[in-house]
Amino acid sequence: QAQLVESGGGLVQAGGSLRLSCTTSGGGLSLYFYKMAWFRQGPGKEREFVAAVRWNPINYADSVKGRFTISRDIAKNTMYLQMNILKSEDTAVYYCAAGPWEGTSDYPSAYNYWGQGTQVTVSS
Repeated sequence: QAQLVESGGGLVQAGGSLRLSCTTSGGGLSLYFYKMAWFRQGPGKEREFVAAVRWNPINYADSVKGRFTISRDIAKNTMYLQMNILKSEDTAVYYCAAGPWEGTSDYPSAYNYWGQGTQVTVSS
């Protein structure tokens, strides 16, 4: 079954940057027809919305505005999250998701394909 695969996580110092990527594995799923998003889940916290994109960014969580940029490369069937000025509170497992083009963008229930997650740890 086609699924999403994230990469690019790691350990970084506060103030640093990382770029996450999300693409498909297993074949058969073209992300062209889906809106996509990043969510994250920190230690002891619920999964929360980070950012969403159709052809262009739809919205960002207030906590990441001005620091994170979501984008997608249709030709590469890949979505990205450029994360700058990272803070310790950004430490979380980051998940990518794909869902129907229309409808809400900031709730997990709006998405039906998910990746396994990639760990981002920001040291202070």
